[in-house]
Amino acid sequence: MPISDELMGLFRAAVEAAGASYSPYSHVPVGAAILTADGMVYTGTNVENRSFGLTNCAERTAVFKAVSEGKRSFVAVAIAAPKAGYPVGPCGACRQVLTEFAGGDVPVIFGSCEADVVVRTLGELYPCDSLHELASES
Repeated sequence: MPISDELMGLFRAAVEAAGASYSPYSHVPVGAAILTADGMVYTGTNVENRSFGLTNCAERTAVFKAVSEGKRSFVAVAIAAPKAGYPVGPCGACRQVLTEFAGGDVPVIFGSCEADVVVRTLGELYPCDSLHELASES
């Protein structure tokens, strides 16, 4: 399946964001980029802490930046882990946070480089989201 130029551009923004990662413990820099409904792009990177539970993922960093600027509707998400060597999708916590501001049809592109990107919808990554899918069934 061909990937749109817009999604690939968003992925490139995520790769660039990974360059600002603070990951002295895992040594796995991750970057994320979120496209909002009004066409703005917000990026984030992972920020680790020696108390690993206090680490913040790149996706949540990007979400929090966008929300702190008043954005509440996301139309695409990109995640890049350039040193991983394989596609790394969002963790469960990030999937939960993303669904707060995006529906199940939102594309999520992730990979370590352009050659191995994967595209899934948020609904494929987080099925039966009670905020969206289950609420519409009642």
